[in-house]
Amino acid sequence: MRKKGLISFICFQLCLMLLVPAAFAEEKKAPTVDLTPNAQSAVLMDADTGTVIAEKNKDTKLPPASITKIMTMLLIMEAIDKGNIKMDEKVGVSEYAASMGGSQIFLEPGEEMTVQEMLKGIAMASGNDASVAMAEKIAGSEENFVQMMNERAQQLGMKNTHFSNCNGLPVANHYTTANDIAVMSRELLKHEGITKFTGAYQDYLRKESANPFWLVNTNKLVRFYSGADGLKTGYTSEAKFCLSATAKRDNLRVVAVVLGEPNTKTRNAEVTKLFDYAFAQYTNYPLFKSGDSLGDFKINKGQISTVPLVAKQNYSILMKKGTPTESIRHELQLDSNIKAPITMGQPIGRIIVYNGDNVLSEYPLESPVAVDKASWWMLFKRTTAQMFTTN
Repeated sequence: MRKKGLISFICFQLCLMLLVPAAFAEEKKAPTVDLTPNAQSAVLMDADTGTVIAEKNKDTKLPPASITKIMTMLLIMEAIDKGNIKMDEKVGVSEYAASMGGSQIFLEPGEEMTVQEMLKGIAMASGNDASVAMAEKIAGSEENFVQMMNERAQQLGMKNTHFSNCNGLPVANHYTTANDIAVMSRELLKHEGITKFTGAYQDYLRKESANPFWLVNTNKLVRFYSGADGLKTGYTSEAKFCLSATAKRDNLRVVAVVLGEPNTKTRNAEVTKLFDYAFAQYTNYPLFKSGDSLGDFKINKGQISTVPLVAKQNYSILMKKGTPTESIRHELQLDSNIKAPITMGQPIGRIIVYNGDNVLSEYPLESPVAVDKASWWMLFKRTTAQMFTTN
């Protein structure tokens, strides 16, 4: 009897061990209130870490309308960073670009505007004509530019996206998801200067002409929601009312995407609910700000032996408000065996964030430059110099 009792007791304990984690799992998966009941799809994402805070049908493929222009603006900003174009450079307008319907800044064939003015027209007035003019400026044709858009989408891991034009006008085989939109929105926000355009409520084009063109941002949240400074609205009869919005308060910047809303009032109200939820519940624990020095990394047998490493983005940890931070620490782990030649963007190490001994997050680090292999003569001189320095 004692043996049977012991067996029964062990079985009871095993059942408890199985049930307790299940109970915690159910508690963790407890349903939350749908903050976007009228949207077909939605995502709330931390811009620094890419963590999805809330979502609804986030991977459902839908037409994005003018939210497409987020990728257009991203490629423009990247072309500026690479030195391929400049903000004050003039952009000519083709007959094809001028022929775009829908939202436009009414460009005329042969008219010229600067890249900066075109960006204003795209970001604030959702100019379809300005988008095509910039596509032709960067890639030679809209078709070539669209190919660049799809290639960039693949690089960003936007697996459920395909672009067929650069402005979002209705066309076959043009779709994306709320999650993919949040991903490209986050990438665009790495270019800090973009919010100068997306966050402005009103401005003018053709200021010096007899007929200046008044720009009013199609995203009214930049005026009426504290901290909102972008990014892009969209509407077609097929896509309905869409918005990828961003707002920042203190250390926390979030991206909220809604697709398929019935009207602008509901769209703005539901994005506001997403923002309110994020700022009430979460905060960011900062590790490094964009531009901060991360130290140096050494390259064996390279033309350059040491390369300074600078944070190219904000590094932080998304946390629930009230979470203790005393045990949070981070380590910079660089590959000590890196040998030239190396390419720009090649993995060189990682930042590991701990809470005590538990790993919270890891961030990959990439080389900011390409480094060729040093010649034997350069290596000889370097070795000789080190010998004399040591002596």
